[in-house]
Amino acid sequence: MTIHIPGLIAIVLFYVLILGVGLWAARKSKQSGETADSENVMLAGRNIGGLVGIFTMTATWVGGAYINGTAEIIVRDGLVWCQAPFGYALSLIFGGLFFANKMRSEGYVTMLDPFQYKYGERMGGLLYVPALLGEVFWTAAILSALGATLSVIVDLDSKTAIIVSSCIALFYTLIGGLYSVAYTDVVQLFCIFLGLWISVPFAMTNEAVHPITVNATENWVKSLDPTYTWMYMDSMLLLIFGGIPWQVYFQRVLSSKSAFKAQILSYVAAFGCVIMALPAVLFGAVAASTDWNHTSYDGPLPIPSERLNLILPMCLQFLCPDFVSFVGLGAVSAAVMSSADSSIFSASSMFSRNIYKCIFRQKASEKEILWVMRVAIFGVGLLSTVMAILVTSIYELWYLCADLVYVVLFPQLICVIYVKFSNTYGSLAGYILGLFFRLSGGETAIGVPAFIKYPGFDYENNAQLFPFKTISMLISLITIVSVSYPLKYAFETGIFPRRYDVFMCIVNIPDESIALAARDGPGEMTSIVDSYKDINGKINPALKFSQDDLIGEVNASGVIHSPPEKLAQ
Repeated sequence: MTIHIPGLIAIVLFYVLILGVGLWAARKSKQSGETADSENVMLAGRNIGGLVGIFTMTATWVGGAYINGTAEIIVRDGLVWCQAPFGYALSLIFGGLFFANKMRSEGYVTMLDPFQYKYGERMGGLLYVPALLGEVFWTAAILSALGATLSVIVDLDSKTAIIVSSCIALFYTLIGGLYSVAYTDVVQLFCIFLGLWISVPFAMTNEAVHPITVNATENWVKSLDPTYTWMYMDSMLLLIFGGIPWQVYFQRVLSSKSAFKAQILSYVAAFGCVIMALPAVLFGAVAASTDWNHTSYDGPLPIPSERLNLILPMCLQFLCPDFVSFVGLGAVSAAVMSSADSSIFSASSMFSRNIYKCIFRQKASEKEILWVMRVAIFGVGLLSTVMAILVTSIYELWYLCADLVYVVLFPQLICVIYVKFSNTYGSLAGYILGLFFRLSGGETAIGVPAFIKYPGFDYENNAQLFPFKTISMLISLITIVSVSYPLKYAFETGIFPRRYDVFMCIVNIPDESIALAARDGPGEMTSIVDSYKDINGKINPALKFSQDDLIGEVNASGVIHSPPEKLAQ
């Protein structure tokens, strides 16, 4: 194997640039001495400005899998099935409309905070599982994509590329937290946009490429088979609403200077997602319009299905001059790192705050939390790197985790924000049923057979054509509501004795839970008090807790008054 030295030099220079920016941004992070502040590290002091915020919010979804996958789907199934750019853009719009303002206004630190405040620490820990798996598998998938890309263009061993890229992302993330992640996103997104747009004209004008406007409908636009209409809608809804309950998104929302700015960033980033997908769409159209016999490509033709995930690096390699392909390679590398560091940091933030601090060490110091977060960053990065090297079906695993985020987490997020009477009993029931119906639908990509065959089941391909993922999500949502309200009513009216409130979330609220919620800040306390209201909107008289433990006092309407002398405590 011969390594392309110019390409290797280009990659090294790019990595040095990213590392330099990450270390420069780390100076803002308060990770040592008397100023150690875990919230500052996790949310960059809630001081992310407009330009940096737009770039880092856009980079939430624009990664290596996003760029490579967009080009791949154009060649494989046509533009009509290129749902990700539009689906994720709409997810940012809906996230901004319905969730960004409420989450930022309450002053939460992670996406799991409202769940733990309302449903308890252990239920929040259970909800951490699909969130963690989604982030780990996503990181592993994009690191694997980078290794494959480098092996195509630079002839560099994919394992070496994966390890080096992971180590660099881990290093500046460990040192600078969200500051480093956000500022490197600016450089990385700029490299993606510039690198791909520079490469597109060379690929389109290659003599082996036919004009993409000729027979476009047959070559790369294609049409939707009516048989797959319901599946198509199911996939689009999954992208739109399953793209909301991710910590990588809410970390940007919660780091914004205000709730209004968090919404604006979401809307602008939605536009950015579509813009960043355009060069990848053009590469897909070019690949579908190329006579590969007239290129230096010497592999089997037509290109095998298992190699279509490399179609974008193949275009860079065989349709562009070397110096251009190396620029494009920098763009793909940037896309990978912009997503890898975000996912690793997001999973680690939730672990240090919502698992370690809330469940195991409620009195942990700021320095202790920061050290736990560093260990978690290293652990999540190591796990993702090992999976990227050893596991061959990472994309399939991530698809399944993305389904679980949609089916399990999205209805939970709706209820914890909008359904005031929802409680731990409904949350747990919805979690179990949603998970059951999703797994019962099967997953051919990882060999899980369908236990429930919904209407229109395709026996030939062993595939569900019915929108069973959306149905599973709705079952989970309906279950949370239909279990929460009757139990809340039964406990508050005395139908069920209070001793049966084993989860201590309706009438057996522990005094220390109230006090802990109050100490975490007035925003969070507002949500807690709302959850203690009875079915008539009054503070439930059955609740036994000491007003003296509260920072502020709760009146009969559930409004918190926070006298200056108590806040000073």
